[in-house]
Amino acid sequence: MTKKEKYHSTTELSRLIQSHFSWGWWMLFAFLTLGFLLEALHGFKAGFYLDASSEARRLMWTLAHAHGTLLAVVHLMFATFLNTRFEQPHVRMSLASRSLKGGSIILPAGFFFAGFFIYDGDPGLFIYLAPVGALLLMFAVFLIARSALASNVEEEQED
Repeated sequence: MTKKEKYHSTTELSRLIQSHFSWGWWMLFAFLTLGFLLEALHGFKAGFYLDASSEARRLMWTLAHAHGTLLAVVHLMFATFLNTRFEQPHVRMSLASRSLKGGSIILPAGFFFAGFFIYDGDPGLFIYLAPVGALLLMFAVFLIARSALASNVEEEQED
């Protein structure tokens, strides 16, 4: 963190932490429920899910479940990181927060909705949302990693 970066108040930090804890737990609930429903479709031998022609649908919905569940845990980790590493967040963390939230919606949604519209064994056009979500997530992770490095350097300078 450089002296030129703008800092937000501790109220903003509390809001970010609470927001990501909420996002994480609700996403975990939603995507674990999706996983349960996918298991139920498998257990009840639902043809539109298990037929050989539905392999792409199964893959897309499994990818949506897996990515959504993992991203829920990333939100919880980000909230914990903010809680333990910062006294005041800076602009970079607000941008990382927005990118993380956007990517957490767009990436699994791209997989999920692509599974509804299968064309000759290929996922639907919604699959093009997945790379957009992935880019947002990569940007968020880059900002978080950069802030982690900056906070480590500051700690070493204080010692």
